[in-house]
Amino acid sequence: MRAFITFEGIEGSGKTTQIQLLSVGLDRAEVEHVLTREPGGTDVGNQIRRLLLDPSNRDLTPLAELLLYQAARAQHLARVIVPALAEEKLVLCDRYKDATRAYQGGGRHLPTELVEQLNRLDLLALEPDLTLLFDIDPAASLARAFRREGSAASPQNRFEQEEMEFHRRVRESYLDLARAHPQRIRLVDAAGSIEEVHQRVIALLKNRFPLLAWS
Repeated sequence: MRAFITFEGIEGSGKTTQIQLLSVGLDRAEVEHVLTREPGGTDVGNQIRRLLLDPSNRDLTPLAELLLYQAARAQHLARVIVPALAEEKLVLCDRYKDATRAYQGGGRHLPTELVEQLNRLDLLALEPDLTLLFDIDPAASLARAFRREGSAASPQNRFEQEEMEFHRRVRESYLDLARAHPQRIRLVDAAGSIEEVHQRVIALLKNRFPLLAWS
């Protein structure tokens, strides 16, 4: 089945846990799919990811940050996403263009038109068939993220170290996108247990793609 589904949300929203849980279920059901992420998905993209998330790179300007994300995406689309869709595969991606709109546009105050000019370039123009937006209060989501990082004895990434107001702007930008694109972007209440949220995800996917074996 050819479909491109993206998972979005602020830091600690649980989207990564949910996309991995969904992938495990699809594996059990023997549904062929590609699980990938942004930034990343390729060797070049993973190198850019390390640069972008490294908390020591505090001096990175918003424009430089935006261009690095788009560079990683260009590689990702050319080497992973577009080839997989051409083979009629299901592609699940942890973050994509809406993250750029919310983080670099809303969070960093970069002009919307600048972000969209890049998004409309031929090699970057692909939009998802469906986006699941995991929505949660920033204070609760960051508490989750901090517990996760603390248990792993690893430092917070560069975005987790931002002030609360930054995360509020990102969330509001995501919600604005959901209001602007109600057919593509579906809200998922990210509060509750992992299994509760997973069942919300499954319900949305069964409604949109009823013929596929979701579990």
